[in-house]
Amino acid sequence: MFEQIDQLASQARADLEAVEDADDLERFRVRYLGGKGAVKELTKSIKSVPADDRPAFGQRVNELRQKLQEAFDEKKARLAASAERKGPAIDLTEPGLPPRLGRVHVLRRTVDELLEVFARMGFDAADGPEVEDEHHNFVALNIPESHPARDPWDNFYLAEGGDAGGPFLLRTQTSTVQIRVMENAAPPIRVVSAGRVYRPDEHDATHSSMFHQLEGLYVDEGVSLADLKTTLLQFARAYFGPDAEVSLVPSYFPFTEPSAELYVNRPLPDGGREWLEVGGCGVVDPAVFEQVGYDPERYTGFAFGLGIDRLAMIKHGVDDIRLFYENDVRFLRQF
Repeated sequence: MFEQIDQLASQARADLEAVEDADDLERFRVRYLGGKGAVKELTKSIKSVPADDRPAFGQRVNELRQKLQEAFDEKKARLAASAERKGPAIDLTEPGLPPRLGRVHVLRRTVDELLEVFARMGFDAADGPEVEDEHHNFVALNIPESHPARDPWDNFYLAEGGDAGGPFLLRTQTSTVQIRVMENAAPPIRVVSAGRVYRPDEHDATHSSMFHQLEGLYVDEGVSLADLKTTLLQFARAYFGPDAEVSLVPSYFPFTEPSAELYVNRPLPDGGREWLEVGGCGVVDPAVFEQVGYDPERYTGFAFGLGIDRLAMIKHGVDDIRLFYENDVRFLRQF
């Protein structure tokens, strides 16, 4: 009977060595370690062993079971590790898949293009908070309390307790950044600021309650309307092409006097031309300088504001502003 244990151990080692895959390993387990396997049959045969030899026989069978189980587990781990190293089969004849790379959002790219254009003209970039108080959003920009632009229906008011009194609100224009820059620096100043602004407009193809503006400000001694038009002409030709022209149409803004709407005349692919309104501009009102402590008798300046979303729509032929915010990858991949 003891020779039978040795023979079974030798045969099991040889069979385990020959195992090459998971199916072979399972067959080995069933044959030797299963409920009806060879080791189990040895255990049942203990009744035929003389009484004096039964303890030693039982101990040898248990040792055999333990050694075979350890060898089985080790073989199983080696087969699993080998399968992981091999991985799935690779068909080298299959065409490769191009990587799906991300890209900068079209509005962010437009902002970067505009900042670069004005940087070449000597304008520094400035930034400011999107949550503002009434002083910076209205008072310092010469917008009186009775002005309809301060109506609650035209603003996103948040809470009482702004920095300079009055309620907080989401800024309606990036002109607030100009005020903050002038409060903290002396002329000459030449800055542009780009960012989000908020107005409770009904959403349609040309309106959104959140959109983007770029504001420019230049303050120094002797700055004139001619400097403003020259700057805007250089911008138009850098952004729309060397044949672009500009026209300033008289208008009204509380913080500039005189004020104008900026129109750009650009060439079309079919050889024609078209006039487009792209923003507002004007000479800074002396009342604004008084709010920030500048001497209006000494300093003059100009300011302009451009609609970034509208510029992107014009340049890329987009006819609905809502497309910029819907996060449709099929649309965004075009830019």
